[in-house]
Amino acid sequence: MARVTRFELDLKAAQALIAVAVQTAADNDALVSVAVVDGGGHLIAFARMDGAEIAGPRLATDKAYTAVAHRAATADLQQLVAPGGELAGMYAADAGRYICFPGGHPLWSENRVVGGVGVSGGTAEQDSACARSAHMMFDELSRT
Repeated sequence: MARVTRFELDLKAAQALIAVAVQTAADNDALVSVAVVDGGGHLIAFARMDGAEIAGPRLATDKAYTAVAHRAATADLQQLVAPGGELAGMYAADAGRYICFPGGHPLWSENRVVGGVGVSGGTAEQDSACARSAHMMFDELSRT
């Protein structure tokens, strides 16, 4: 049987993801909070840019948690949680932690979610761009 080698998300990698997300935010004139969680949804690292909104720390962390829990980008869940959608009412589950605004991405390694990144504070487009940049950095790190 072939041995599966997964990339393990650690503090150093999480900080690298945060750095690239913060740089993307700065490049796009956004002030954001960024959270990186492990495969169980537990916080590894967090940063809040000076002047970022007060709701960002909670929303960024919960976006990352949601991406891990559902193994999907939070933006991809929006239609599913809308009234009449397959997952309507999901927001009320898990003590309200599921957030389906854009800005949360799961991080995959060897067909398994090993973590997630969540960004909040900018527009939906800015949050998504920051999370995508962190996701791309993760892909780069996990290939080395």
